[in-house]
Parts: sequence; structure tokens; C-alpha cells
Amino acid sequence: MKLLEKTQNLAFDPGVTPKEGGLPGLSVLKDVVSSVNLFGIIAIVGALCVSGAVWAWGNHSGSHQAEANGKKGVLICSGAALLLGGANGIVTFFSAMGTKIQ
Repeated sequence: MKLLEKTQNLAFDPGVTPKEGGLPGLSVLKDVVSSVNLFGIIAIVGALCVSGAVWAWGNHSGSHQAEANGKKGVLICSGAALLLGGANGIVTFFSAMGTKIQ
């Protein structure tokens, strides 16, 4: 009988869903997050330029270490740009998938 009660407690639905407008300052928080995202994208553009220059310099000078670091920087910047640019879509996708869990 105790196992059945524990299972029923796990299936309890608390009824919590995201609600816009529940707390003050939501618009300010959205503006802050958007600004941080924009700042990150601008920083990635600069880092991508530097990584590309290091890659080119390493290739032309014969410095294999600099070339490898430049390639690594380009890949990291590209991945970071993908994540920052798609952050809203990624969160929306997984949030929608989470609502389907029963």
C-alpha cells in the first residue's frame, strides 16, 4: 500500500504554468537580457575577426600552433553565435516539449 501512495504523490499536478505579468519589472528584465544577448553577439563578431586573423597569420607564417588556435577560435565563435542567435528558439522549443511531458 505504501508503494501505491508514493506513486500517487509523484503524479500530483501542482498546476504551475508560466504567466506573463505576474511580477513587476518583467519588461525591464526582458530588455536587460536582450541587451546582454546583443553585447555577446557583438563581442563574438570581434572575437571571430581576431580568430580569423590568427588563423591566416599562422597559415602564412608556418606557425602550426597559431593556425590551430585560430581554427579553434573560429569554431568556438561560430558555435557561440549559433547559441546566442538561436537562444530564444531553443528555449521555446524545449519549453514546448516540456509541456507535453505527462
